[in-house]
Amino acid sequence: MKSRTQSRAIAAAGWTATRTGAAGIFLLGVLFALSLILAQPAAARSAPESFADLADRLLPSVVNISSTQIQRQDRGPQAPNFPEGSPFGDQFREFFNRNQGAPRRATSLGSGFIISEDGLVVTNNHVIDGADEITVTLSDDSQHKAELLGRDPKTDLALLKIDADRTLPAVPWGDSTKSRVGDWVVAIGNPFGLGGTVTAGIISARQRDINQGPYDSFIQTDASINRGNSGGPMFNMDGQVIGVNTAIFSPTGGSVGVGFAVPSSIAERVIAQLQEFGQTRRGWLGVRIQTVTDEIAESIGLDSARGALVSSVTDDGPAEKAGIEAGDVILTFDGKSVDSMRELPRIVADTDIGKSVPVQVWRDERQRTLSVKIGELEEEVPVLASTGPDGDALEPEEATIDDLGVAVTTITDDMRAQFNLPDDLRGVVITGVEPDSPAAEKSLRPGDVIVEVSQEEVGSPGQIAEKIREARDADRSSVLLKINRNGDRRFVALRIPKS
Repeated sequence: MKSRTQSRAIAAAGWTATRTGAAGIFLLGVLFALSLILAQPAAARSAPESFADLADRLLPSVVNISSTQIQRQDRGPQAPNFPEGSPFGDQFREFFNRNQGAPRRATSLGSGFIISEDGLVVTNNHVIDGADEITVTLSDDSQHKAELLGRDPKTDLALLKIDADRTLPAVPWGDSTKSRVGDWVVAIGNPFGLGGTVTAGIISARQRDINQGPYDSFIQTDASINRGNSGGPMFNMDGQVIGVNTAIFSPTGGSVGVGFAVPSSIAERVIAQLQEFGQTRRGWLGVRIQTVTDEIAESIGLDSARGALVSSVTDDGPAEKAGIEAGDVILTFDGKSVDSMRELPRIVADTDIGKSVPVQVWRDERQRTLSVKIGELEEEVPVLASTGPDGDALEPEEATIDDLGVAVTTITDDMRAQFNLPDDLRGVVITGVEPDSPAAEKSLRPGDVIVEVSQEEVGSPGQIAEKIREARDADRSSVLLKINRNGDRRFVALRIPKS
């Protein structure tokens, strides 16, 4: 049945045709068809009719991984002391001695996928961590001992090598940065040791930080991922690997539709380094950073809460050599915008070692561009906070800073002994914090040392009061403090009353 709109359009076309002839009929017919097309809502891409062809092509490239760790038992209970000549003494001693320290084999199961025809296999580090033996089972149930070429605990990735004496079916990497929330994905793995299992879902979110490491940027999916799927691939609809399934969020231990995968934008680079060097080689800047809050941004004259605030600089590191200072806010790095603090470690880590890059910082309420030559990150590089200037000890002075809600005093020998402060630390130590005060809201506590206010060093309560007055005169609602707590330095923005 034609709609009322269609009937009116057809009637109008017929009336016009009697006046314009065949050419008019043709033209109006085209216009009518176009009007029907434009009137229809845009159709979203429909779900695939089947994943069968894709699964059939990809399953042979996904492997099961079992790792075995031989654990030595601690010495167990000692054999009882039987009287000399007892008929059971020798039997009990033999039994206990035979079972003392018997090794125990712990086995874990996971998944992986083949990325080269000669047998390179990618999996998660936690699947093979501490393993004495690693076995890879292919889709034809053949088993092969694997060699560990390298692993990276920070991204939870590992690279294995097997020798299968034949060409193996490999899968290519895809570009995870082109994937969008809502795109279909397929996960293949070895859940609960069941073997090749295919599940499908969509990308639920991107760049998820789940506090697993310094380079978190996970793809979240609702495709079913369970124990044993770890290390398995996440495919796009072109059969390319865009993620390595790594973790799930679950209060029950089973899939609840919240799974996470390391994106290929991170994994591909890490795996390439493991293949070439046997370890990762990451760029190093030599700074300790913290989040720029709205209050911090307002206190330093920055238009919005963005970038990464440098809380300390490593002595003789790349940042110090380039002139980066504590209190700078890094806005861009090598042309890439640093929208939040957690983005900077990933950007720096992916930068080639030895490369000189432009770094845009915010300092003294204006932008500056510095050139930094990137160093190489070593494991557990110590980050040393710079100390205050040398000088004679100030005369003792105590005061209450009502605007902040703290009682403070200059650092004396008694204060150093009471709060275990190092001899070379300069500043003003907090001795009391008022409940419900701005300082209490930011969790300041007695023993914290105020090193700087508004990015200038302070050595007396009077200097703190002066800096608060200057901030108020500049019509700012907060003031930026640099705090030393047990050697760890960080910036804190405290709100101040207007008057």
